Amino acid sequence: MKRRNFLTQSLLASSGAASLALLPRTAFPGPTIITSDNQRPQIPFGVQSGDITPGRAIVWSRSDRPARMIVEYATTESFQNAQRIVGPAAIEPTDFTARVDLAGLPAGQKVFYRVQFQDLENSKVTSEPVEGSFLTSPNSKRDVSFVFGGDVCGQGWGINPDFGGMKIYEAMRKTQPDFFIHSGDTIYADGVIQAEVKLDDGSIWKNLTTPEKSKVAETLDEFRGNYRYNLLDANFRRFNAEVPMLAQWDDHEVRNNWYPGQILDDPKYTVKSIDLLAARAKRAFLDYQPLRFDANDPERIFRAFSYGPLLDVLMLDERSYRGVNTPNRQPVQNDETVFLGSAQMNWIKQRLLASKAKWKVIASDMPIGIIVGDAGGKYEAFANGNGPALGRELEVAELLRFLKRNRIRNVVWVTADVHYCAAHYYDPAKAQFTEFTPFWEFVAGPLNAGTFGPGQMDDTFGPQVKFTGIPKGMKPNRSPKDGFQFFGAVKIDGKSEVMTVSLHDLAGKKLYRIDLPPQK
Repeated sequence: MKRRNFLTQSLLASSGAASLALLPRTAFPGPTIITSDNQRPQIPFGVQSGDITPGRAIVWSRSDRPARMIVEYATTESFQNAQRIVGPAAIEPTDFTARVDLAGLPAGQKVFYRVQFQDLENSKVTSEPVEGSFLTSPNSKRDVSFVFGGDVCGQGWGINPDFGGMKIYEAMRKTQPDFFIHSGDTIYADGVIQAEVKLDDGSIWKNLTTPEKSKVAETLDEFRGNYRYNLLDANFRRFNAEVPMLAQWDDHEVRNNWYPGQILDDPKYTVKSIDLLAARAKRAFLDYQPLRFDANDPERIFRAFSYGPLLDVLMLDERSYRGVNTPNRQPVQNDETVFLGSAQMNWIKQRLLASKAKWKVIASDMPIGIIVGDAGGKYEAFANGNGPALGRELEVAELLRFLKRNRIRNVVWVTADVHYCAAHYYDPAKAQFTEFTPFWEFVAGPLNAGTFGPGQMDDTFGPQVKFTGIPKGMKPNRSPKDGFQFFGAVKIDGKSEVMTVSLHDLAGKKLYRIDLPPQK
């Protein structure tokens, strides 16, 4: 798109605004006379972007008081010929968060933006601007890169200023990715953060603390407070301002290993209905993540994104539609074996079938072949132990069979959840279920949580462990201080179409790398 066309495109905004107009500079408030910063709206949690497409992007922020969001953006860092839009009011129902859906952007273009909030009690008072940037998705064939990982502030390991905060976000930022896939456990709503934790060497890990992190989250404000807590970290805010996010959720956004319909028998919770907790948790997730709301289903989390001829990304939701956790050995599919659900499964098949991209990345919030147990001999994920496909594995088998029969190639899975990094090659020659094309799954995390694993593998789909980032027999729940925090990085070369996947530690050191040439 030519620059002059870009500058004349109208923009759309979401999050409840009835009509948002593109305004000329003269329509904006003039100089404001204030006596102190306390009179201005503040932007304590910075800005972030997400759900990028070739021509659109979500810009998100939060005010500290009732105020109207104003976004100014341009294709130059100097903001020459910038456009401005008046966005929605940030008020109590959204916890003072707001987002603007920018449209008509040029594909494959670096866009610079800044956000201000205009006080709703005095329109002449505005906040100081906070700046960010993002790269829109390309329409043409060029290099594409992203990072991925999950599991933030879990097992009592919160933001430690003495340690340097959540340092892995700075390591990811330095790779200069086009976007970030947050593979779930974006918060630990069921995890209490204490001021101090004694380490094995006798030293003290010191956490920032807030009232909302002093107990398990039950109220809407407590769930929102978990997101506000993570945003206290300067590394996280800096990363958000430069790297667009594609976010999905897993269990800890609500409670460990939860499933719909569950009734809790847990003295820590006064609210016993998981459905009520999940409804509040999802509201908080949607408030604080830079998602684009679906007009027909505003609470839908699964969605897909195109990054030009080389990449499509499918973000799954493996929590909202699942059945109860069971021993997971049912020989046929039924209500108990549901994991993705029929509507989402059909959507996945159709998106993959229609994809023209060379590579298809499936962002799954749980791994396929790692056994993730639940209490009482039950299972939390797909895997249930060695043997033929049973229980929830039947959905995986259905999808893998579909891919093979329709000759859909170059499908790669990325995931988190298990708190270590690994590279798995799924080989039908070594599997119990064999009707599939070989594929790779890459695991990364935690980003700032306890380290566990490695997990036991299930041979149903023939996973071959090519790399694991932690030693066997390591004591569980290692703190970030031990350095076993991991993220994944992916780069697709625009010329050769080769996908390079690497796994990195807390400092950004490359631990593993593999080049995957595309299959014809």
